[in-house]
Amino acid sequence: MPRIRKIIPGVDPRLLVKDAARRMPDPTRRLFLRGGASLGALVALTGCDIVDGASAESVLQKISYFNDRVQGWLFDPNKLAPTYPESAITRPFPFNAYYPEDEAPEVDKADYALEVGGLVDNTKKWTLDELYALPQESQVTRHICVEGWSAIGKWTGVRLSEFLRRVGADTRAKYVWFRCAEGYSTSIDMATALHPQTQMTFKFADEILPRKYGFPMKVRIPTKLGFKNPKYVMELAVINNWNPGYWEEQGYNWFSGS
Repeated sequence: MPRIRKIIPGVDPRLLVKDAARRMPDPTRRLFLRGGASLGALVALTGCDIVDGASAESVLQKISYFNDRVQGWLFDPNKLAPTYPESAITRPFPFNAYYPEDEAPEVDKADYALEVGGLVDNTKKWTLDELYALPQESQVTRHICVEGWSAIGKWTGVRLSEFLRRVGADTRAKYVWFRCAEGYSTSIDMATALHPQTQMTFKFADEILPRKYGFPMKVRIPTKLGFKNPKYVMELAVINNWNPGYWEEQGYNWFSGS
């Protein structure tokens, strides 16, 4: 009997299977591809029947959640991202955003005050001068973009873990969330927030952070892909409720380790 191919409204089966495989963590992806990637395999893996575009999106979302959990389990909070000599710095370091460089936010230093909220003892706002007075250190690390390119830069600032300690953050909480001047937001897991290389960055290449790289403050996270490194940070909060950000709502994995 000839095999009848089921037509699913609004869904290209080949593209769906390809997109699903891309979102899987490596061990699962290899097994999926080796076992004969198909719509049937996706149904078996996620428990969701694929009958239309909405159910196909649900399948992809479940795979993304699974990927996040696997990456979270594998993350080693004591393992450092590679560091480089200053001779390896990429010059010029590229600008990257979902808007043109001339549309990057302009934040007035005199008016800036970092808002702190959520599960912390001290919710006072921090001026730039107060942030600059914190103990700072430098790192030369690689920024890895989800688009496939990378660049090495020198970043200087205070460890996020040190700042969280000073504001009395409850480090048993699950996440730290960030809101940025251009309306972007994202969140990271607490283990990543406490990682020694996760940094509240105030300088690039030993100079005050330029506007195009996130003035007045970005959060440099070399253990994650570039889009998880928020720029123009105006607010942070320690939270327990999962709060995905701009790119996650476009279908990107939330954990996105590099």
